Amino acid sequence: MANNKIVTQIGSLPYDNVDEAVEYSLRHHIPFLPELPKLGDAMLEYIKTPGRLSCLSGFKQKVSSREAVKIQCVGPATLILSGYTEDEAISRIYQHIAAVIDGLHVSNIILFLDEPALGQVGFDYKGLWAPLFDSFNVTSGVHVCGNMNWDELFCSDIDIISFDASRYDVTKYPAYRNDKRIAWGIEDPDDVKDFRAGDFLTLPCGMGPKLYSPDDCEPSLKKLLRISDRLSP
Repeated sequence: MANNKIVTQIGSLPYDNVDEAVEYSLRHHIPFLPELPKLGDAMLEYIKTPGRLSCLSGFKQKVSSREAVKIQCVGPATLILSGYTEDEAISRIYQHIAAVIDGLHVSNIILFLDEPALGQVGFDYKGLWAPLFDSFNVTSGVHVCGNMNWDELFCSDIDIISFDASRYDVTKYPAYRNDKRIAWGIEDPDDVKDFRAGDFLTLPCGMGPKLYSPDDCEPSLKKLLRISDRLSP
């Protein structure tokens, strides 16, 4: 993947139009599978019927010639915190990822597990991730938008850590990097403390409709592209 192909996003978008959401995603360096909460794609909703996402079919058709895409799924720790048993959480996530990947004809699939409240987990979440990532031919990543002991992630087996760089400085932790790639979730250029080849730029979190409108999408993309032009990994 070329060093300048670094802009992507977390997943959720404020659109209620599938075609508009997919086209918006395609304008990023690395297209991401849109999730539309307005159409029932909130993470704790879509996992009730694994593999059903508003944009999935259209996304697969549009990205068939792309070098890389980013997909995502709610993580097992988040589902367990939400009341699912471990077995049910793993089963539903596996079904969802399998359905998303089926027919997704690209050479590099980047899979993020969304674990927004990982810092509140009091059990071994890393043991839950490995069977899922090992089941698919993907580049592994985890997205955390809250605070946590970041050394735990740096000492895990995942490839990419996605976090809110506008609020947290992970470079201060003793285990920082440890051969990990980072998806910097930014509001402005100063949020990027240590950009390296293989890293990505995103917004700090998803663009859910409670905080964003479709009118916010274009300025957000332009901001990410503008900042990416200033970086030289």
